Amino acid sequence: MKANVNLLWILAAFFGLATVTYVVWSLVDPLYGTVEWAGTMALALSTVLAAFIAFYLGRVHAAQGGELPEDRLDANIDDGDPELGFFSPWSWWPIMLAASAALLFLGLGVGFWICFIAVGIGAISLVGWVYEYYRGLFAR
Repeated sequence: MKANVNLLWILAAFFGLATVTYVVWSLVDPLYGTVEWAGTMALALSTVLAAFIAFYLGRVHAAQGGELPEDRLDANIDDGDPELGFFSPWSWWPIMLAASAALLFLGLGVGFWICFIAVGIGAISLVGWVYEYYRGLFAR
């Protein structure tokens, strides 16, 4: 986490320097001669966002006191590989759920009546995905 904090502080410093350069450049430009507020605010808020995240992660790291595998020099690649859970690679339900979401957004753009069909397919797909291991060949 310490590496992430350092990277975010460097990013905040870069955005701060880019903000100052952007303001000076827009003031020196003979065509405009004034501050261009949209880009200035975007860069300034990017600076603030990076600084907030770096400060927060720094405080969390100091409060927890633990080290991540990325912070240790003797860590292996497998040390940072957590158990993500059980996923069935042969399941068709996630594809059906994604198709129903695509159909839902298509219905919002083309015709609202398609949304009702998409919600029905989505509900069936979600129930099928959740209860996949309760029936049939892979029941537990």
